[in-house]
Amino acid sequence: MRLLRVGPAGAERPALLEDDGTLRDLSGLVPDVDGALLGDRAALTHVRAAVGARILPVLDPRGLRIGPPVARIGKIVGIGANYRDAVAETGLAAPAEPVVFLKAPDTVVGPEDTVLVPRDSEKTDWEVELAVVIGRTARYLRTDEEALASVAGYVVANDVTEREFQNERGGQWDKGKNCETFTPLGPWLVTADEIPDPQALGMRLWVNGELMQESGTAEQIFPVAYLVRYVSRFMTLYPGDVVSTGTPAGTAFGRPEPKPYLRAGDVMELEIDGLGRQRQQVKNA
Repeated sequence: MRLLRVGPAGAERPALLEDDGTLRDLSGLVPDVDGALLGDRAALTHVRAAVGARILPVLDPRGLRIGPPVARIGKIVGIGANYRDAVAETGLAAPAEPVVFLKAPDTVVGPEDTVLVPRDSEKTDWEVELAVVIGRTARYLRTDEEALASVAGYVVANDVTEREFQNERGGQWDKGKNCETFTPLGPWLVTADEIPDPQALGMRLWVNGELMQESGTAEQIFPVAYLVRYVSRFMTLYPGDVVSTGTPAGTAFGRPEPKPYLRAGDVMELEIDGLGRQRQQVKNA
């Protein structure tokens, strides 16, 4: 299933996109797409049955904003330096263990919402990422099979990052990762049963029509199952939590000088196979 949330910011309703492009309203069936739904197998089975019966009301998508596909996210766990091609491009050493950081849920916006360059920023950067949405409490997982069983689905994420704040202002990465609008998610949450191999997904990002990132999740140093299992050793993951699994080569940070960091007026477009496409215009905060 492709689950999404549509409508004005803060007043989105749950919806489902069928294979033929029909958008159906789920609001009469479930309150929202959130951890409560994703962790409830019976509720998801009920949604699937209603979809199969084609009894859900149809929504007109014209002029309808698409919001973040998951509401009330508890935490976003980011993974850094997780692609072989990105590590090679920047000349950094591959990490011996995953690099873990946290992003605040209030950085999340919809897939076509505006991204704001922070005040005093000179190095705001793009990062197309595969994000994993948790559907079952994950605590001290022992096997990759347990890890994948805890995944509700997958979404496209843009892990927007201010590199000076991240790398040159002291402390940890949080200052460069948590500016407002820095986590566009969506357009859809694709349930895990629709993605048989999360390590076989192509991913691309354009800025102003120029292809900047083109790679795939096969380039991950630590694959999805390992990451979920690893993170579960250090923090409990709950339904609705998100793990964003890193970005491949092609960021502004990895390019030669002068690095083409984002400026007001730029347009980012990004996609991952089977998970849909995002588009954001950049403005100043």
